[in-house]
Amino acid sequence: MRTLVLDKGYLPQRIVPWQDAISMLWIGKAEIVEEYDLVVRSPSVAMRMPSIVRLRRGASRAPRRIKFSRLNVFLRDGFRCQYCGAEAPMHDLTYDHVLPRSRGGRTCWENIVTSCRDCNTRKAARTPREAGMPLSREPKRPTWLPGGGGIRRGDSAVPDAWGAWLS
Repeated sequence: MRTLVLDKGYLPQRIVPWQDAISMLWIGKAEIVEEYDLVVRSPSVAMRMPSIVRLRRGASRAPRRIKFSRLNVFLRDGFRCQYCGAEAPMHDLTYDHVLPRSRGGRTCWENIVTSCRDCNTRKAARTPREAGMPLSREPKRPTWLPGGGGIRRGDSAVPDAWGAWLS
């Protein structure tokens, strides 16, 4: 079981194991917003397992950097090909190196864009300029991602109680 952690303003921040959530509750760092029906017991205490907790104070450290991953690239680009603009489901998309790897292009936020399979094949090992395929927008490192950082409503791994917080 996992627990959704909301920040002070009720925005999704991260997902933690339920044990970490109970520790945050115990030391007064968080408060319960929603609970599961399951009860956790110790020799002296019984409590319902937290489903959603809210931090009592604002984040005391710098915001986390967004991890580079295929899903996060697709989220940044709105599941849309950056060459032709076609929107497609994740299984029909690839990511493309703007400066091809064969020419020293790195796999990083600033050199990867979402591409449909047809455009990726057509561009091949060329730059967008050489292929005559201008980008919709230049790739850059995102400062935030929509949908709770990749936690999407309707995902079978997301508990129903979290739905209202992830829309």
